[in-house]
Amino acid sequence: MPTFYITTPIYYVNAEPHLGHAYSTIVADVLNRFHLLRGENTFFLTGTDEHGDKIVKAADAAGESPAAYVDRISGMFRQLWPKLNISHSHFIRTTDPTHKAVVQDILTRVKEQGDIYFSEYEGLYCYGCERFYTERELVDGKCPDHRTPPEVIREANYFFRMSRYQDWLRDHIERNPDFIRPERYRNEVLSFLKEPLEDLCISRPKSRLEWGIPLPFDDNFVTYVWFDALINYISALEYPEGQNFKTFWPAAQHVIAKDILKPHGIYWPCMLKSAGIEPYRHLNVHGYWIIDKGKMSKSLGNVVKPLDMVDRYGLDAFRYFLMREMVFGLDSDFSEEGFITRVNADLANDLGNLVSRSATMVNKFFSGQYPDIQGPTQPIDDTLKAHALALVGRFTAFMLEPAFHKALMAVWEIINHVNKYIDETAPWVLAKSDRERLGTVIAHILETLRIVSGLIWPFMPQSAEKIQMQLGLPRSGRDLMLSELEDWGKKDVFTAIRTAPALFPRIEGRKETAAVPSKPPKAEKKLDKPLISYEDFEKVDLRVGTILAAEAIPKSKKLIKLRVDAGGERTVVAGIKEHYKPEDLPGKQVLLVVNLAPVTLMGVESQGMILAASDGKGMHLLTPEQPKEPGTRVK
Repeated sequence: MPTFYITTPIYYVNAEPHLGHAYSTIVADVLNRFHLLRGENTFFLTGTDEHGDKIVKAADAAGESPAAYVDRISGMFRQLWPKLNISHSHFIRTTDPTHKAVVQDILTRVKEQGDIYFSEYEGLYCYGCERFYTERELVDGKCPDHRTPPEVIREANYFFRMSRYQDWLRDHIERNPDFIRPERYRNEVLSFLKEPLEDLCISRPKSRLEWGIPLPFDDNFVTYVWFDALINYISALEYPEGQNFKTFWPAAQHVIAKDILKPHGIYWPCMLKSAGIEPYRHLNVHGYWIIDKGKMSKSLGNVVKPLDMVDRYGLDAFRYFLMREMVFGLDSDFSEEGFITRVNADLANDLGNLVSRSATMVNKFFSGQYPDIQGPTQPIDDTLKAHALALVGRFTAFMLEPAFHKALMAVWEIINHVNKYIDETAPWVLAKSDRERLGTVIAHILETLRIVSGLIWPFMPQSAEKIQMQLGLPRSGRDLMLSELEDWGKKDVFTAIRTAPALFPRIEGRKETAAVPSKPPKAEKKLDKPLISYEDFEKVDLRVGTILAAEAIPKSKKLIKLRVDAGGERTVVAGIKEHYKPEDLPGKQVLLVVNLAPVTLMGVESQGMILAASDGKGMHLLTPEQPKEPGTRVK
């Protein structure tokens, strides 16, 4: 049987769980559920990282011992995951005795390999990151994450000869293009490896820190928190002799946020190589949730608590929004207004409406039974069937990338297709005149809904199972295999089809009071361009594009170079630098003209034009009301 092993980061217990923790864990949960549907033997690991300087400081601030403090905060994570419907196989803590034993075993193996040595070192140390920085890693002399100047520390410690594995790691990444994904993070690690790789300090003297795992060869030192934490991915599998290690490690995939790319993309593979262990298969790296134009931070007071969102809007709505809204690998904006808009449009209007009207029609026209009489199909039926069956393969391909938003967009294309199919076939009219045709239409609706229910299960398990219960499917949830979804026309899989309350009641957002104009409306502006014919306008090819990357063009006050996916990647130069920062643009969707003749601006060939509106208050990029697949035509 094929195997699949997925891990989240183990979360550092210096703070309570927040949106970022929830997103990483839900990503792993969705992947785990998807591979269960493929009939694979899976293992899903999460847990907490509980050693180091920051834990001691947080415990002191809370008036607790480190042991009591980590027990309390780790408990918060453990209690949260069932409330988010997380299906993990094991929850690990780095204070577990079995984990400590494996860490000491790996340290012994690496030292016997000749890869650990003792030396005195002076370096720039960030207490927030609990690591030494080189000058070139700092931003304006400060830690890039905490924006504080590091302190100069000089002390004797043990070091891991990470530099010995630099050439091997670079070669491994180049020979395995999907080892680190998306590609931007693979390129980031390769760029870092162009410079000489320094050895890694892997100990802290007990005179400075006692809260850690003692080195097996020198009890005066404890293990550096990253050398301890990373090993959880194999200690949880009972390395070295455990059956789980032998079964699942060859299929290992990690899910992390981009702030811990270096430890996972560089430290961890080198540690594994030194210990004689094959590297993981994939490192999947996601971006940040941006709130009020900044990264979520406890110090900024913009932390979103997952259970607050779940309590207000429902669990599956929360899971769906996170997976649909973020392009995996890019940063994404989070707002309650955007959440409400997305849930109302996609879940209440599209999916919820489809389920409700379908179940109502089956009960009204066929007494809640799969149609016992059907006529010959028509092209509109065949088209729906072909698209629905092709969806399973498209969905699978997107999930394996992983590209969760594309997988969900593909499902919603079918949802919208079948809603339109209902409107065009008008079953309520057929019920009065053509029962055979009515049976054909209702059967196609039910078969498509069965496929949709199976594909949304990894994302929204509760809602999927409610739909499957309404359809009377004998196999539901994790038991409804992807391979079964393509078994079209087996009416015996449907039993009594029931109606039920709305899956996703519409969320009422803040009610806006209409403003009363204090001045009479301005006269209509006159056109400042000559009229053109409809035929001339039809020549313009407008498409939806997603900005993949953006960089300022040197020596230009206005121009930014954009890499845009508009159904295919292209370079576009836009005069928006005075209004937008390049780092804020990746992930945004824009409207652009794609059939302009290329023109060279400041030495860069531009292959299109971005649409924007400009007035006295500034310039604003034009975007679709709802996210669309890159390359979608604007009509």
